[in-house]
Amino acid sequence: MENRSLPVIAGLIALLAVPFAALAAEDAANTERQAAWQVRLDQASALQAEGRAQQEAADQVLAGKNAECATTFFINDCRNAASREHLESTRQARRLEIDGRAMVREVKREQALERERLSAEEAPKRAAELELRRAEAMNARRATEERVAATLAAKAVKAAEGEKRKAAEAENLRKKQAEHGARVARKKREAEQRAAQAVEAK
Repeated sequence: MENRSLPVIAGLIALLAVPFAALAAEDAANTERQAAWQVRLDQASALQAEGRAQQEAADQVLAGKNAECATTFFINDCRNAASREHLESTRQARRLEIDGRAMVREVKREQALERERLSAEEAPKRAAELELRRAEAMNARRATEERVAATLAAKAVKAAEGEKRKAAEAENLRKKQAEHGARVARKKREAEQRAAQAVEAK
């Protein structure tokens, strides 16, 4: 992978370059889908609200009729008729709520399918982006390693030069000390010879 990193990066950049017109068309279609789903969800909410309202109205009608039935001679017949009407109204109200919940489920199912489709379409792009990031990271790591190696090599050269300089300085110091020692020894001999000559001259 190290040998082909530049062509890989170029290929990945080409893969990631998507025509803007296609993106705009996809965005427009996505906006239309979202709007259609919202309309259906609003209709579903309206159906459910209408069903609840009908149920409440049916419950109130039943309570009112039961109160009326208490004043009639055939109480049970009146109450049975009121119960049948209430049952029919309850069925209609429940049907509306069931239809509304079914619409919500259908929209949610379509949205889940759309998310799956988009995820599947995005998978190659995400993989290409991941490969691009890996290649960039590898190139950055390689550049860092090269900088570190160059720094270490420069330090090694400086260290070697320093060692040579120290060795040369040590050699110069040794020579100076040897020359100094030789001068001191020579002067000492000369002083001894003069002292010996002075003793002989007496």
